[in-house]
Amino acid sequence: MTCFAYGEPHIKLSRRFSPGKRNDMIRVAMIGVGAISGIYLKNITETFREIELVGVCDLIPERAQGGVDFVKAQQEKGIPCREPKIYGDMYQAFQDPEVDVVLNLTRPYEHFEVTKQALLHGKHVFSEKPLAVDMAEGDALVALAQEKGLRLGGAPDTFMGAGIQTCRKLIDDGAIGEVVGANCAMICHGHETWHPDPEFYYKRGGGPMMDMGPYYVTALVQLLGEAQGVMGMTKKSFPQRIITSQPHYGEVVDVDVDTYLAGNILFSSGAVAQIFTTFDVYYASNAQARFEVYGTKGTLVVPDPNTFGGPILLLRPEDQAAAPAVDPGLLRKEQPNFYQGYKEIPLMFDYCENSRALGLADMCKSIETGRDFRANYQQQHHVLEILTSFTLSCQKGAYIPLKTHYQRTAPMKNNPMHGILD
Repeated sequence: MTCFAYGEPHIKLSRRFSPGKRNDMIRVAMIGVGAISGIYLKNITETFREIELVGVCDLIPERAQGGVDFVKAQQEKGIPCREPKIYGDMYQAFQDPEVDVVLNLTRPYEHFEVTKQALLHGKHVFSEKPLAVDMAEGDALVALAQEKGLRLGGAPDTFMGAGIQTCRKLIDDGAIGEVVGANCAMICHGHETWHPDPEFYYKRGGGPMMDMGPYYVTALVQLLGEAQGVMGMTKKSFPQRIITSQPHYGEVVDVDVDTYLAGNILFSSGAVAQIFTTFDVYYASNAQARFEVYGTKGTLVVPDPNTFGGPILLLRPEDQAAAPAVDPGLLRKEQPNFYQGYKEIPLMFDYCENSRALGLADMCKSIETGRDFRANYQQQHHVLEILTSFTLSCQKGAYIPLKTHYQRTAPMKNNPMHGILD
C-alpha cells in the first residue's frame, strides 16, 4: 500500500536535515509517560519539526526517566532534539515559562483535573481521548478554555490520516451518492490479556465505547457531519476480570462500567449509523474492526479508524455481477468473502503510518498562524456527548437529543514536506 498516491510525491526528510532551532518553535510538556507515550515521543522527535518537547512528568519517576532515555537514544541516532526536563509534578510543568502546550497523556479519569489545571495556568492543552469522562466535566473544560482564550483539543487524530481523509473526499465527491447510513463495530474480549496496566479500562471513563468508540464516532462525524440524537442498549456482562498479562498477572479487576454497548446515531443529514463496541466477545483479531458507509450509489468500506492508513474498498452497482434469479439466501455457499468484487481505492493523502501527535502538531501550527485546528474541542465535545449518551439512553429507555453542535473541521491538505502542516 502506497501512501499519498495522488498528486505530487511528498518529501519525507529526516529531521536531521531540518532547519536549526527557531524562536517561534512551539514547546510542549508531556504529562503522563505511559504506554501511549512511546509513539508520541517518536513522532515529536522524528517527524513533526515545528514542535519541541521540553519536559516530561509522570507519577512513576521511572516512566519519566524512560521518556528522557528514549530522547537520548534519538539524539545518539543523530536526530537533533532537545533532552527534556523531568518535572517533579505537573504544577512544575504548568509554571514553566518555556511551556506553550501541555500534552495530557494521563488515564481517562485523570484528564479533567490535569487539563483544568493546565488551562488555569494559562497553557494550551492537547489531551488523549476522551476529552473528559462525562459531559459535566467536558462542559466545564470547554467553558474554561473559552474564558481563558486558550486552545483545547485532543485525540483521536487518526481521522487526519490518509485513510479517513481519502474516504471523506470520496464521499464529498459523490462516489457513493447521498449517504443513507453507516455501520461500525469494534469487537474483542478486552485488554487484560496483553496490556501492561489494563485495570483503568474497566473503571470510570473506561469501557469499549469510551476507549475505542472515540475513533469510530470521530470518523463518523468527519464523514457524515453533525449528529442530532442517540439511542442505545448497554450492559456489563462480567462483574470481574482476571489479568493474564504482566506485570499484574493473576490480579482481579472489578468492572465498574458497561462493556457491551450497541446504539444508533441520527445525523442532521438524515443518515442513521449503527455502532457496536464490546470487551465481552471472543472474535478473530483480524476482524475486530468493521466500518461501512452506505450511499444511494454504492458502499464504502472505511479502514480501521484506530489507524491512519487503509485499505479502502468501494462497491458500486456497475461492479456487481448480475443478480441471480432466485433468493440468494437459498443458494449453497462456501465461507463467504464479504468484500469480493469491491475495488481498492488508492490513498490520496499523506500520513498513512502511525502518526500520533499529528493533531498536536496541527494545533501548534494554529497557535502560530491563528487558523483553526482540526482536532479541536468542538469535535471532542460533540463526540463525548455521543459516547456518553448510549448508556444514558439505556438507563432512561429513551431517545437522547444532543445539545452540542458540530461543524466539520477543514480537510487535510497535502504538503510537499512530510511533518510540516499547512
